[in-house]
Amino acid sequence: MQMPFPEPSAPTAPLAQHSRFQQRLHRRYEQELSLLPPGAPQRDTLGAAYEALRQRGHDVGSALRILRQLVMERLIHLDCEAQAPLEDITRAVTWLAEFALDRACQQAREELDARHGAPRGPDGQPVQLWIIGMGKLGARELNVSSDIDLIYVYEHDGETAGNAEGRNRISNHEYFGHAVKAIYSLVGDTTEHGFVFRVDLALRPNGNSGPPAVSLAALEEYLQTHGREWERFAWLKSRVVAPRDCLGQPEVQALRGVVLPFVFRRYLDYSVFDALRSLHRQIRDHAAKRSAGHPERANDVKLSRGGIREIEFIVQLLQVVRGGQFPELRCRPTLEALQRLARAGLMPQETADALAAAYTFLRRVEHRIQYLDDQQTHVLPTRDDDLAWIAHTLGLGSCAFLHQLDAHRELVAQEFDTLLGSPGKKQCSGGGCGGPRAQAAPAPELDTLLEQLPPTVRDRVAEWKTHPRVASLRDEARHRLFRLVQRTGRWLAEGKVNEDAAVRLVGWLEPLLRRESYLALLLERPSVHEHLLHLLGAAKWPARYMLQHPGVIDELAGDALLSERFVPADFERELRLRLASLQTTGEDDDETLLNLLRRAHHAETFRTLARDVEGRVTIEQAADDLSALADSVLKLTAEWCWSRLKNRHRETPQFGIIAYGKLGGRELGYGSDLDIVFVFDDDDDRAPEVYSAFVRKLINWLTVKTGEGDLFEIDTALRPNGNSGLLVTRFEAYANYQERRGSNTAWTWEHQAMTRARFVLGSEDLAAPAPDEDEGTSPAPSERSALSLRARFDAVREAVITAPRDPVALRDEIVTMRERVRAAHPVPAGQFDVKHSPAGMVDAEFAVQYLVLSQSAEHPGLRQNLGNIGLLQRAEAAGLLPAGVGTAAAAAYRKLRQVQHRARLNEEPTRVAPETLEAEREAIKVLWWAVFGK
Repeated sequence: MQMPFPEPSAPTAPLAQHSRFQQRLHRRYEQELSLLPPGAPQRDTLGAAYEALRQRGHDVGSALRILRQLVMERLIHLDCEAQAPLEDITRAVTWLAEFALDRACQQAREELDARHGAPRGPDGQPVQLWIIGMGKLGARELNVSSDIDLIYVYEHDGETAGNAEGRNRISNHEYFGHAVKAIYSLVGDTTEHGFVFRVDLALRPNGNSGPPAVSLAALEEYLQTHGREWERFAWLKSRVVAPRDCLGQPEVQALRGVVLPFVFRRYLDYSVFDALRSLHRQIRDHAAKRSAGHPERANDVKLSRGGIREIEFIVQLLQVVRGGQFPELRCRPTLEALQRLARAGLMPQETADALAAAYTFLRRVEHRIQYLDDQQTHVLPTRDDDLAWIAHTLGLGSCAFLHQLDAHRELVAQEFDTLLGSPGKKQCSGGGCGGPRAQAAPAPELDTLLEQLPPTVRDRVAEWKTHPRVASLRDEARHRLFRLVQRTGRWLAEGKVNEDAAVRLVGWLEPLLRRESYLALLLERPSVHEHLLHLLGAAKWPARYMLQHPGVIDELAGDALLSERFVPADFERELRLRLASLQTTGEDDDETLLNLLRRAHHAETFRTLARDVEGRVTIEQAADDLSALADSVLKLTAEWCWSRLKNRHRETPQFGIIAYGKLGGRELGYGSDLDIVFVFDDDDDRAPEVYSAFVRKLINWLTVKTGEGDLFEIDTALRPNGNSGLLVTRFEAYANYQERRGSNTAWTWEHQAMTRARFVLGSEDLAAPAPDEDEGTSPAPSERSALSLRARFDAVREAVITAPRDPVALRDEIVTMRERVRAAHPVPAGQFDVKHSPAGMVDAEFAVQYLVLSQSAEHPGLRQNLGNIGLLQRAEAAGLLPAGVGTAAAAAYRKLRQVQHRARLNEEPTRVAPETLEAEREAIKVLWWAVFGK
């Protein structure tokens, strides 16, 4: 095999000395090198060296330039000989840029203030200038020969105060224009000491034709009106880098409030794919033109295929698409963002690690290329000795270096092509992309499209000829719409989807036509399009849910949707991470958190719905997951509400939530109300008022409708004394009411409800009373032990359901209550309502409640809140039901739940012909007779 260049022996001289740049530095600045103390440059050592240079008689510009040369000499040594981490190098260069801009800004403003006076705002207040670092400066990732991309923004328009005599006033616009020129002169001009940094202002509003500095109001108007998709990638890494004395001030938050909504959209945003394709195509075309006739330029570690820029594009694309809904993805450094994408499930961990390794390797190679001659280049040198030196500084032989370089670039290129949808590449498995993108066939005209569709779908799509929203679509959006329908028609012909799905897709798309990003999403990700059609074809309710919450369709990407189940700990951890991310940017206002909770709840509900419709979970498992989700939402909502309650009197509330009904029995369905009761146990005099305010806030957070919808309807009618009782009850009063101590006590139907009650939230470290073993009652507060409120509730519940009762009187009360419920839900003759008709689900539930209340004292197995199916099986095992009766009734109850569940999913009545469920009705009749004898 022909070697690409000779494999030289390892050099004996210090590796850094091969750098021609370092040789020049030693010749020119040998006397100044000692001004920078040993080790990696730090903020304070940069300042000390700068001051020493100023004391030697250098002006601001010269001192900054010489400081730059000292830093470069130090970094060459640290990188090539000490093998310093990449972060140490890029951080030092970033600190140098921030320091230089801070000093230059100070100098420029001092001179301008002396000449024109300080700029003033509309109310005479001082006006700040913010120097915004973009790209690698914003991300603290500067390389050793980077340009710095800057945008200058000032706070307010107005005019200066004038000089000492009150003359020479100029507008703030003119003042800051002069400031930009002065800063550039101090940092960017080339003098005998070179430059500090090359400065690029091309990213400012309107590019090179725009003013050098813009007001905050002008920037906001530009981003809202003229901001282009590629500019969102540029602003993603933006950060105020100077002057330092303004960084911690609240005014900077106003700038953040302008930039964030521009970069990160409220809804999942796949329209940026085309923008990034176009931008990348321009970069590759430019690189191809540069290398035309110069094949050596094709080895560009930044811009060529598989280079640094493609890694950055991969990361930034996923951040821009998902960062609006997942604030934890909003970070600037590439390596950190890769790990966040992996944690969010948008990229496999091994892919993130491989891209991180490639990024680190390519950046280190880039630095070595630039160390050779201090040139702003990313192209591998052609000299054999230079290539060998780069390899040795990385601890590699020449062949090993080229092998690693090729391997990293090939991996990056494959991942990039996968994400952007180049045909023939492997499919992304992390849920962040949609796999290979089909070749974009030209969109058909509507008449041509109609000819390709079956009659039912054709008639529905034909209505678009006069549909105002379709007529008002941009050409690009209309083409996307027609191509989606065309692909749907092709799948329909192939038997992949049914006609109901295709017709429902048309109805689902119409209200969303103004949100063109959803058209882009479905077109970019055929797998999502196909999964969506399966759901739409399975039942009507999923279609309605997705119309109300269209953003959830992105959950259809990836196999994990159908193979995994809801994990409460993961859900809660992710939402706390999102809250922490919002807090760092000051976005954690109530409305944002309300929407955050709603989006997360809708996404998890939709995941369960998809598994349910696809038959991946049973009805019991779906109910378990929906109930666990409700528990987590209650936990987080209570946690966040308490932390934001103005009059709270302690860090941890001594408070609990008790669930009844479907939530209590872990049988929650889609859209079910929450039957809950609030209790507290707090001796503070302020407690009743504080917890009442807390519960009102909590209910509001759960029920208020925002742009993202609501969470739950809340029913508190099961609290002591029902709707006439207090909204939140002291636990001692709740226990006395349930255990029938005193004149105000619970009714039998409330004890029936207690059989399905469950404690879902409380303060686990609460000092609470222990139950009295002899009497089954709670001791006085002075006798409290360290039992949690949860344990105290469990003791009350057990005392209630095991209390001595007259079985005949209990039977009569429950039968009477059953008749009242049946009378309130009449069913037409000849029909069977699976819930309310005789031998329906309610009969089984009342039978179980009677067995628990009458027999659990003698049979402890009935005390647990296991749900109706589990308790029927235990009742039979305990001999309380004839052999086979409990088992048959449990199976019948499960079947009735399934029929009810499927009917509701398809928005159909839960009434059927009696003969269709004859066996189940008979099993429930036998159960009723066995329990009640009539």
